[in-house]
Amino acid sequence: MNYADIKLFDVANGTGVRVSVFVSGCTHHCKNCFNPDTWDFGYGKPFTDVEINHIIDSCKEDYIAGLSLLGGEPMEYVNQQGLLPLARKFKETYPDKTIWCYTGYTFETDLLDRMCNEWEYTKELLSYIDVLVDGEFIDEQKDLSLRFKGSRNQRIIDVPKSLKTGTTVLWDESGKYFK
Repeated sequence: MNYADIKLFDVANGTGVRVSVFVSGCTHHCKNCFNPDTWDFGYGKPFTDVEINHIIDSCKEDYIAGLSLLGGEPMEYVNQQGLLPLARKFKETYPDKTIWCYTGYTFETDLLDRMCNEWEYTKELLSYIDVLVDGEFIDEQKDLSLRFKGSRNQRIIDVPKSLKTGTTVLWDESGKYFK
């Protein structure tokens, strides 16, 4: 897996101050994507244990609320494979901090119904994600007033509650994931 960027102080992609990892590789190719350079799986630099350790160390301060995974597309197969060790180590090190993930795939149809049944990494990776913003960016539904998403079709999902109940539960901004 390659990554395009690591932002150590990000306030736009989830609640609070976060460390954000922008992976390379995306097959959605959304019209007017904010980050089209990341469509190329070869863009950027290789994501290694050095980056994982740097990210984990960068999250140690109390003011860091968590980790955000973006792209590119974090839920592409090769990116799931690359991000799983990071997510696992992050949750082992910081069980009270959150992981947000932005995906163009849909939670029920793509992730739960297809990927969880076809790819060995999806279930475990989802078990570490607290909040998932799902759905492709649709330029015709772009709305700059939306918080944490770019178009009206996208949803902000509470992953642990959704997995526990077996139904999609939208994130409650007043809940524990808001600092």
